[in-house]
Amino acid sequence: MFTLPPLPFAETALEPHMSAQTLKLHHGAHHKTYVETLNTLVTGTPFEGLELEEIIRNTAGANDPDRQKIFNNAGQHWNHSFFWNSLSPSGGGKPRDELARAVERDFGTDADFREELVKQGKSHFGSGWLWVVLSRGTLRITTTHDADTPLVHGETALITCDLWEHAYYLDHQNRRPAFLETWLDHLVNWDFAEANLTQARLSAKTS
Repeated sequence: MFTLPPLPFAETALEPHMSAQTLKLHHGAHHKTYVETLNTLVTGTPFEGLELEEIIRNTAGANDPDRQKIFNNAGQHWNHSFFWNSLSPSGGGKPRDELARAVERDFGTDADFREELVKQGKSHFGSGWLWVVLSRGTLRITTTHDADTPLVHGETALITCDLWEHAYYLDHQNRRPAFLETWLDHLVNWDFAEANLTQARLSAKTS
């Protein structure tokens, strides 16, 4: 059975940039429902007892409606769990160290990197996710729709921002660009992204 992971910070820790009310509803209601629904859907199926990543990979792109439902809830569970770690009370600012060097190599400047993040997040139509990923050794900025995730596209996720309206509507109403700017200025956990980049490169050397 899957369980709702606790937030890596208190519900009030991200205020005033992300309200406790947003986190209470987003984590305690939306994410919790994905976990509970996933447990119900996989019970008594060949997916019961599998790791979350295995379920996602084995249901991605399925034509069967039941498997599509499993993918949607499994993907949203994984994406949200990753998102909570992509936030930090001491977040924001510029990438550092190895990640900063990779940004300079693949995007030119931090300003160009930031501009592309906001551009892609702003222009993504409908619900989805904004990602910085490592793809064949290169940093990329990409978006996915609904519950889709880099896991099924051969990419390693480094950081994500939730583009579903429930992630920002209470704090920013329909102003997604304002939310993206706030995320970059005050919330994004570049230390988490750096750790994911380091782990990906270590794994590549030992594979």
